[in-house]
Amino acid sequence: MTPSPTFSGIAALPALGVIRAQGADAAKFLHGQLTQDFSLLGLSEARLAAFCSPKGRMLASFVAAKRAHDDIVLVCRRDLLPATLKRLQMFVLRAQCKLSDASDALALRGLVGAAVPAALPAPDWSQWRDGEASVLRLPAADGVARALWIAPLEGSPAPETTLDTAVWDWLSVRSGVATVGAAVADAFVPQMLNYESVGGVNFKKGCYPGQEVVARSQFRGTLKRRGVLLAASGPVAAGQEVFHAADAEQPCGLIAEAAPRPDGSGWEAIAALQTSALDGGALRAGDATLTPQPLPYPLRDDI
Repeated sequence: MTPSPTFSGIAALPALGVIRAQGADAAKFLHGQLTQDFSLLGLSEARLAAFCSPKGRMLASFVAAKRAHDDIVLVCRRDLLPATLKRLQMFVLRAQCKLSDASDALALRGLVGAAVPAALPAPDWSQWRDGEASVLRLPAADGVARALWIAPLEGSPAPETTLDTAVWDWLSVRSGVATVGAAVADAFVPQMLNYESVGGVNFKKGCYPGQEVVARSQFRGTLKRRGVLLAASGPVAAGQEVFHAADAEQPCGLIAEAAPRPDGSGWEAIAALQTSALDGGALRAGDATLTPQPLPYPLRDDI
């Protein structure tokens, strides 16, 4: 089933939280910790980024933007926010950067379809400011525009919600850009979720934890798993293993994110699958049969 462009509205995002980095060294500090370039991040841009372990595995993923040159917000899954914040704080040392959980100070909303402001620039990962509110454009889902709305709770009333959060979650899966939650933390190198192809990794920036592994996976052709969009006949969940008909004992992949279709006809998921499993053989996760779907973007080979 293909999403209808008539989906439109404003969704609450209770599964997401915000880490705030403030101070003169905020951008410099994040530049040295995450997979993206924060030193050149402008006030009209956003970034998709990952925080990796020394082994190159994603501990968290973020949509990030500067509210000011010394004030950066990192939107991530609430279920891994406390552990991620604690780990990042370990590396601040003498940097002029204060990290905090701003989930209760900043309101988040998901904008879909006609709710996305016309003034927001068209390219993915752009930012537009409306007073104290930041609006960040996310990749569309089958032509349906999506954006994040972020603003201080004090002085900037959050817009009324008009769209079921479950629709937002489903459109997020349909966009093909997975976000890392607690169920799959430390499970994927960024390329296993196609982050190099959706703006989540900068291969020209300096070092960060896991950078050597991420670069080696890209340039030495050692990556054997890629992100795949899947239609599922029944309920599936992040952290669930995927099996191929040829081997019912050894998993060939892991689901990163999943959501039910709004019409109740099944589920959809993003999974990191062994490329060898995409040979036309039957795929399953639990009792659900899985069918690969076309990705909404090309996999880059020109990094």
